[in-house]
Amino acid sequence: MSTETVKPDNKENKGFFSRLKFPSAHTILFLLIIIIAALTWIIPAGQYDRQMNDALGKEVPVTGTYHHVEANPQTWVDVLFAPIDGFYNHETNEAGAIDVCLFILVIGGFLGVVNKTNAIDAGIERVIGRLKGREELMIPILMALFAAGGTIYGMAEESLPFYSILVPIMIAARFDPVVAVATVLLGAGIGTLGSTINPFATVIAANAAGIPFSDGIALRLAILVIGWVICVAYVMRYAKKVRADKTQSIVYDQYEANQAHFLSQRSDIALEFTKTRKAVLWIFLISFAIMIYGVSVNGWWMAEISAMFLASSIVICFVARMSEEEFTGTFIDGARDLLGVALIIGIARGIVVIMDKGMITDSILNAAEQAVTGLSSVVFINVMYWIEIALSFLVPSSSGLAVLSMPIMAPLADFAGVGRDLVVTAYQSASGLVNLMTPTSAVVMGGLAIGHVSYIRWIKWVAPLLAVLAIISMIMLSIGALI
Repeated sequence: MSTETVKPDNKENKGFFSRLKFPSAHTILFLLIIIIAALTWIIPAGQYDRQMNDALGKEVPVTGTYHHVEANPQTWVDVLFAPIDGFYNHETNEAGAIDVCLFILVIGGFLGVVNKTNAIDAGIERVIGRLKGREELMIPILMALFAAGGTIYGMAEESLPFYSILVPIMIAARFDPVVAVATVLLGAGIGTLGSTINPFATVIAANAAGIPFSDGIALRLAILVIGWVICVAYVMRYAKKVRADKTQSIVYDQYEANQAHFLSQRSDIALEFTKTRKAVLWIFLISFAIMIYGVSVNGWWMAEISAMFLASSIVICFVARMSEEEFTGTFIDGARDLLGVALIIGIARGIVVIMDKGMITDSILNAAEQAVTGLSSVVFINVMYWIEIALSFLVPSSSGLAVLSMPIMAPLADFAGVGRDLVVTAYQSASGLVNLMTPTSAVVMGGLAIGHVSYIRWIKWVAPLLAVLAIISMIMLSIGALI
């Protein structure tokens, strides 16, 4: 009787603790708004004099001109208005992040329409079919495709369906689930770490830093290529070991269970790579090429880019012969998938609103200016890199972190004699590294769960690679600071 009485208590306790989870990025950012509002009652208010920077086309703080001003501590009413003002300032009628947020919703709809056609899935399946007997070549090819998705549009949640496709294929090719998970997660992840035109990281961060997103693209491309080569080599080395001796797999104790589970579920029905799907893939690639051209040559920004992706979605609708109901439903569902990202941007911008209204932005900037005074450009950018790594654990959303940190970090580069584009590169390299292993990432935990790979084993396996990528990023940032 006593044993039966204890069991429910144990289950209840276990259930209670199992419900304790790390808060979402939205909650973290709102808590930061509250904390920053509280700090406006503590940190002395102050401002810099500002002057026009012709290169940036905007006013920037002038070093050495910081002075105290009358305080304006923020109340709970200001806290509630902060996320709203992050989108659109209700007092000045000035746009905040609303243009970026609308762009994200539109591109979410665009990606939803593309994915609805299964064009990307069919393309990958065709590549896999042509490599039969040379399956190890799937690793560099697929990692290149996923890296392209990462660097172009920040492929993250969109990668989750590919785990289910690749795990059975990799097991059938005498690899293991870790190879499949690593191919997707590291492929898309290194693309995001080395983002070139990723609208959810590079573009947002550059916008918050007040520079064109094309600035610094050469260094980011170099990080992308070098990182991709290192990741491919790391995964292929492990894959060959497992294929030669299955006991070398870090999940060998699950070998029989994985064979029974994944291979019994494998479908032999391949997606046909039709002319329609080929056309959709071409439209997909051409759309991003047009975006690059429009921004770099014609000075496009969020409104023009959003209109272009909306037009591309409509073209795909006709090419794929979707009905009106199917197209609108798919587009709305795709936009809904990224609604959380859009909200994150507005909330994160609300932190800046509170800091600016509370007159402490320049005070924090002055403290940071004093901290980096005397540091060489190389030391400065590496300190910045590790600050962004620490922040990435608190704010796992790359877009949220960009809007939160760039308005503060980017002006520090002016004091240290470092280009703001290098600060953007430091931010995205740090965020990209953390998002290969943080347990707060739905992509990391979801991908591992699909592949039946435990989080602890993944961390042990990937840790040496993460250390190498961190060192490479620091070296590249140091070179950028010296040039």
